[in-house]
Amino acid sequence: MNTELFIARRIIKGNKGNFSRPIVVVAIAAIALGLTIMFVAIAILTGFQKEIREKVIGFGGHIQVSRFSENSTFEPQPIDRYQAFIPKLAAKKGIKHIQAFGIKAGIIKTKDQILGVVMKGVGKDFDGNFFRDKLIEGRLFNLKDTSRSDEVIISKYIANILNIKLNDDLRMYFIAGNSTLGRKFRVCGIYETGLEEFDKMYIIGDIHHIQKLNNWKSDQVGGFEITLDNFKDMDRMGQFVYHQIGFSLDASTIRQLYPQIFDWLDLQDVNVVIILALMIMVSTITMISTLLILILERTNMIGVMKALGMRNLNIRKVFLYNAAYIIGLGLFWGNLVSFTICLLQQKFGIVTLPQESYYVPVVPINLNAVHILLLNAGTMLICYLMMVIPSLVITRITPLKAIRFS
Repeated sequence: MNTELFIARRIIKGNKGNFSRPIVVVAIAAIALGLTIMFVAIAILTGFQKEIREKVIGFGGHIQVSRFSENSTFEPQPIDRYQAFIPKLAAKKGIKHIQAFGIKAGIIKTKDQILGVVMKGVGKDFDGNFFRDKLIEGRLFNLKDTSRSDEVIISKYIANILNIKLNDDLRMYFIAGNSTLGRKFRVCGIYETGLEEFDKMYIIGDIHHIQKLNNWKSDQVGGFEITLDNFKDMDRMGQFVYHQIGFSLDASTIRQLYPQIFDWLDLQDVNVVIILALMIMVSTITMISTLLILILERTNMIGVMKALGMRNLNIRKVFLYNAAYIIGLGLFWGNLVSFTICLLQQKFGIVTLPQESYYVPVVPINLNAVHILLLNAGTMLICYLMMVIPSLVITRITPLKAIRFS
């Protein structure tokens, strides 16, 4: 039988009428509250980062391949659609999808408004799942290999600015050489991503229009967008793609194309680190105070156990078991409250946000099993290790003084 554990259980059961009882309750509540704040903070931060990343990637993929150029332009030089490296990349584990694209800057003109935008052309290999989920009206365009489609989707931002509605005609003008070319499209869908930087810029349509406007051949495109299975592999896969495409082409990750967005997302990690440090500090200070009170309250019992021949190490184990019980109970309630809050927010979107400022309409939640396990294990380990310090007080208690003290 584990004598130390048996005594610890008796102490826990006998605490109901003692002075330390409310202190223990406060300690449990402090750990539960600290874990809840850390849990929710990580779930919100990772959810926010995931949402923004997915939106940016939805517009350009994880990696873009285009002709190498020292100048930044919305109109890259054409490359052949049928590249020798495409089959090899498509067969590479970790690469989810490859699609061709072309872009051309232009101006949308209505009766009383004009707006500069970029038309992005895509072909039959277009993965429309991202934009399909972001549609608030209408549908995606239908694309064919041979004939051009005049259907386009535009953002809610552009539709509101220009007062364009679903199924309206849209007239757009492009510069081609020394002349201006006009094209008429029909709006078949209106999307909203919340990323104003992109929503106010892009309309999406058939790549055949881009090829015609730029005098490209039917087998020429502006570049390729590569989507990966895992965002964490982006830098590694970016290097792999770069070494496969040859010297005339360039491969850029979405982080390299939009560094300001990803640098801003990385800055959010600092806030969570501060929250984690503060909450763990509060929890450990509370636990140290609680264990000291428990030890002082049981000074007479400690003296008796020492008089009966129990060593300091064994007595310390008794109170460390007590500490583990308090920490475990705090983690249980903290996890219960955290999961309840996160699941309610995930399902019902109770807490909303102004999308124009935060890019998302509701507070996003991302529940990651690894994060949850690490958070619980880290909290338990740090709090428990800190309990070793107050338990050293037991070594300073002498049996004679302790029994007299009673």
